[in-house]
Amino acid sequence: MAPSNVLRCCQRVVGWIPVFFITLVACWSYYAYVVELCIFTIKSIGEKVIYLVVFHLSFVMFVWSYWKTIYTPPANPLKEFRLVKTDKEQYDREERPEAQQEILKRVAKDLPVYTRTANGAIRYCDRCQIIKPDRCHHCSACDMCVLKMDHHCPWVNNCVGFSNYKFFMLFLAYSLLYCLFIAATVLQYFIKFWTLCRRKSSVNCPKGDLPDTHAKFHVLFLFFVAAMFFISLLSLFSYHCWLVSKNRSTIEAFRAPMFRNGPDKNGYSLGFSKNLKQVYGDQGKYWLLPIFTSLGDGCSYPTRLVSQDPEQPNTSNHTEPAKNIADGQSLPPRPLSESQNRLLGGTDQHWLDEGSDEESSKDPNQNAAIDEESAKHST
Repeated sequence: MAPSNVLRCCQRVVGWIPVFFITLVACWSYYAYVVELCIFTIKSIGEKVIYLVVFHLSFVMFVWSYWKTIYTPPANPLKEFRLVKTDKEQYDREERPEAQQEILKRVAKDLPVYTRTANGAIRYCDRCQIIKPDRCHHCSACDMCVLKMDHHCPWVNNCVGFSNYKFFMLFLAYSLLYCLFIAATVLQYFIKFWTLCRRKSSVNCPKGDLPDTHAKFHVLFLFFVAAMFFISLLSLFSYHCWLVSKNRSTIEAFRAPMFRNGPDKNGYSLGFSKNLKQVYGDQGKYWLLPIFTSLGDGCSYPTRLVSQDPEQPNTSNHTEPAKNIADGQSLPPRPLSESQNRLLGGTDQHWLDEGSDEESSKDPNQNAAIDEESAKHST
C-alpha cells in the first residue's frame, strides 16, 4: 500500500474520533437523565412523565438531525461542468495560462457561472478537473469539490454544504434545545445535591432532601456538561443564523464572492424571507424536520447583480418568473432551475433593497453608476 493511501486511511480513522466522542456524551446523557435522574431521583410521577416525554422528543430530533448531517454525502458539481475529453487534452497541452483561460472561457460561456477568481479568471479545479460552479469550493479534507461549501466540520466528519446545510442548522438548533432543557430541569436537583445534603447515609438526610447516592455524580456532571455545551453552541448557532439571513456561507463571510462586476458580499442576498427559503424550502411544514427541502440545484443561484453583468446574454431569466410548460414547450434555457425561478417569481420586488447593506441601499442611482463604470472597465 502506498504511503499516501496509508496516510489517507489514518486521516479517515482520526476523523471519526470527534463523532465518537459526541456519541459517547449523548449516550451517557441519556442514561444519566432517564435512569439516574427520572427513575432514581425524581419522586413525583407527573414530573417524571412530563420530563421523559419532552426529553425523548428533543433527543430524537437531535439524533436524527445529527445523523443526517454526518451521513449525507456532499453534493458535487454536475457533469456538464467537467471538461470533455478533447477540451481536457487541449487544456493539458497548453503551457500558457492565457491560452488555458481562453479554453475555459469558451467552455464556460454556456454555463451558469458568474463568479471569478480575484484576478478575474475562470474558477477551475485542477484536482477535480472541473469548472467550479458559483459558491463551489474544493475541500482538502474530503478531496472533492463541494457545492455551496460552508466549511468542513470535524464534529460531523463531513463537509457542510448545499446537500446538508439545513441538517447542520437543525442539528445546532436541536442540540441547543437539548442542552437547555437538560440544564433547566436538572438545576433544582443540582442545587439540592450541591448544597443541601452532603451526608453519606440516607437515614440521616433531612426530610425532603436527596440522599447522597451514586446519582449525585451523574446529576452534578450532567448540569455542567449541558451548560458548557449550551454556551458554546449558542454563539455558533447565532452566527449561522446571521449567515442564513444574509444568504452567505462561512467562506463568503470571510472573503466576498468576486463577480465580473467586482466583489460583493451581498451578491446572493434576496431579502430575509427568500434567503430563509433557499435553505429551508418554501413549505414551512418541513422546516423543522431533517428532510431535504432546500431550493435549487446547488450549481446556480439567483443574484441581485447578475442583471447588471455586461458579459451575460441570458440575464433576464434571473429576474422573470418561471413560465409554465405548455404545448410541448420546454423550460427557458439555463442558468436558473425552476425552483430558483419560483423563488424570484414573487410579486414583491423589494428583495433587492432588503438584501443590501445600508451603504448599498441608500442610493440606488449611485450603485447603478458604479456598476456602469465597472462594466466600461471590464469591456
